[in-house]
This record gives sequence, C-alpha cells and structure tokens, in this order.
Amino acid sequence: MSYKEEFTENDWRRLLASLGEDPDRPGLHETPARVSKAWKHWTSGYGQDPVSVLKAFEDGAEQYNELIVVRGIPVYSHCEHHLAPFFGKATVGYLPNGKIVGLSKLTRLVDIFSKRLQVQERMTMQIANALMEVLEPKAVGVVVKCRHMCMESRGIRTQGEETITSCMLGELQPNLALRTEFLALARD
Repeated sequence: MSYKEEFTENDWRRLLASLGEDPDRPGLHETPARVSKAWKHWTSGYGQDPVSVLKAFEDGAEQYNELIVVRGIPVYSHCEHHLAPFFGKATVGYLPNGKIVGLSKLTRLVDIFSKRLQVQERMTMQIANALMEVLEPKAVGVVVKCRHMCMESRGIRTQGEETITSCMLGELQPNLALRTEFLALARD
C-alpha cells in the first residue's frame, strides 16, 4: 500500500479538532498552514542527496595526513517513533587520503540526515558512511550528543539527559592512538 498522498492543511485542522481544539479560533486559524510549512522544512533532508554535497577537493590535500575535525555542528531532528524533536551537537572528523571536503559541507551532511525522521544511532552511522563512501579517507569518526523530547516530555520524563552515539570507521577502529586523539578533539 502506498502512502504518497499529500498531507494537507485540512489534515492538520482535523488533528487540532481531534485534540479538542477549535481550528477556527483566532490563535489557531493559521496554524495548519504554519505546521505544514514547518514539517516540509523539518523533513527536507529526504529531497537532498548527501553525495552531491560532499564535493571533494584534491588541491594540496594529498600532503595533509592529520585529522580534520568539525565539532559543535547543530543537530535538530525528529524521532521516527513519536515524531518528537531531538536536538544536540555532532562532531565529524576524518583522516584524509588525498581528498578533502569544504568544512561547511560536513555541517550540510549532518543537516541532510537530521532533516529526516530518525533514530540517533542510524543517523550517526549514515553520516559516517556517506563521508567514507564519497571521500574514501583513511578514517572517519562521528560523535552525536542529543536530548530527546520523547524521553524528557513523556514516559520517564527525565530532563537534561544526553544520549551519545559514535561511529568509527577505517583506521579509527584498530588504531587506539588515533581513536584516542579523535575522541579528545571531539570532547567539549
């Protein structure tokens, strides 16, 4: 069964009414249009190709053989289990093998995968795998730290807990010294 049918403003109006609200009251009258637009933005990662973002440069990079790490990359996503937001920061690093990528592209890569319905564990692996596939570096490391509203606002309701996930590929798996260096650079 295909569910490609467009979710319309009328559907958002129905949701508001099902919650016991009056979608026609002044404060909610434009909410269906705003929510529809917001969800298009929050899920815009489905329409973006991570490979096309990672345009590699080979100008001078073949000489650089140390870790390149960008940390503090904002993560804003929604869990696929409750559609609740989760948010935090990502650190992405790699050890080049003759190719580098523009630093802002690492932020764009995180943004693409976070603007999909996600679980943090899969998103962490998707970021790392895309970087490994396109750049073919010697190593890739990704660490993501997020707070999950599905835990903070319902269920166990514990505020401020962070979930930390990581993915280490290539030489970061067997090389303890390199792994330690990456994790030290990723630390706040």
